[in-house]
Amino acid sequence: MSQNPTIFALSSGAPPSAIGVIRISGPQAGAALAALAGRMPEPRRAALVKLRDTDGAMLDEALALWFPGPNTATGEDLAELHCHGGRAVIAAVEAALAALPGLRRAEPGEFTRRAFANGRIDLAEAEGLADLLTAETELQRAAALANAGGALSRQVVDWRERALALSAEIEAALDFSDDEDASDLPECFTWNIAALAGELRVWLSRPRSERLGEGYRVVLAGPPNAGKSTLFNALIESEAAITSPIAGTTRDVIERSVGIAGVPFTFVDTAGLRDGAHAEAIEAIGIDRARGELARADLVLWLGPEGEGPQGAWEIAAQADRGDFTAKPSARFTLSATTGEGLGALKSALAEVARGTLPKPGEAALNARQHARLAEAAEALAAAEMLSDPLLIAEELRRARHEFDRLIGRATTEDMLDTLFGRFCIGK
Repeated sequence: MSQNPTIFALSSGAPPSAIGVIRISGPQAGAALAALAGRMPEPRRAALVKLRDTDGAMLDEALALWFPGPNTATGEDLAELHCHGGRAVIAAVEAALAALPGLRRAEPGEFTRRAFANGRIDLAEAEGLADLLTAETELQRAAALANAGGALSRQVVDWRERALALSAEIEAALDFSDDEDASDLPECFTWNIAALAGELRVWLSRPRSERLGEGYRVVLAGPPNAGKSTLFNALIESEAAITSPIAGTTRDVIERSVGIAGVPFTFVDTAGLRDGAHAEAIEAIGIDRARGELARADLVLWLGPEGEGPQGAWEIAAQADRGDFTAKPSARFTLSATTGEGLGALKSALAEVARGTLPKPGEAALNARQHARLAEAAEALAAAEMLSDPLLIAEELRRARHEFDRLIGRATTEDMLDTLFGRFCIGK
């Protein structure tokens, strides 16, 4: 740790702001704090100090905090300067820090990477923190907070310890038996492997965390002039789509991501569906793309003639405010996007159905990398269930433990770490 350069960065929002928090981490953090503040505050107690550069010029009056390592956020000596948040103040303090020997500006995610390298957080917690920083809806925030708080990590550690206990039973059987089969193992051994594998399968069947980022995908479909674009604008509360009584106004796919009742959605407006023979070339391309969107949708809102929508679509009787409105006897919702009639009920129903397909609030969710590692561990345990040779069983259990280690970062690669921590902003 002493070989690491000392890094610094603005860790609060971009100036101007009321307060600007500049974080310093590394072996020279204490010396840097003393150089600017003229003294060392008591550990973990805020002190009002006058910050000065190497020439003694006044930079700002700020609160200074000193956190000696290793019990800090990064596992290193750490200092924070809570300055006034003007651009000139922040720039002057950062310039003074850069002039000190052994200090440099932090790279994106470098503070969090040091926390991982020094054992303050594991890989799953770091991924949860990255998701938390980009969360835009309540469900995203809750799921990311669960992972950042170690919910997944604790579960993985429990699985690993149980796999290790099973491995110990195998080793004991090999040490005290001359037979090359599992007859000397207790009957509960196979049950315990099956129970562990079953828990992993339950986790693998859960909705993935990517669904929270992509949102529940709702496609609005129907013939031209069915009211799709008007409803689309009402759902996203923005005039993103052009509305017109002229048939074929929407010629391409338009999508927007929004949150409704804390649930992430992606709404998709499509070209009006009609016989391609009656459409000009550009409109025909839009119709083809619209049909492609129907296959990708989690749910289709069908605004066309009753019964002509794709299977599973919700029948929507739109434009209820128009004089020539035609009701749909089996319509799930009758509404007017212009007056707002029925719109609230539609949004509530969409939020309810979407929640059933997304990770539950506060429940740790697996991302693609974590899902792949857990799937490999589950495969190893399933193989161990079917074997009778203790040596082969021991190897499959070792493989499962290795995947658990990879999941939480005990065995990983620099390339993967570079990709992960590159997602963070400078100062985190």
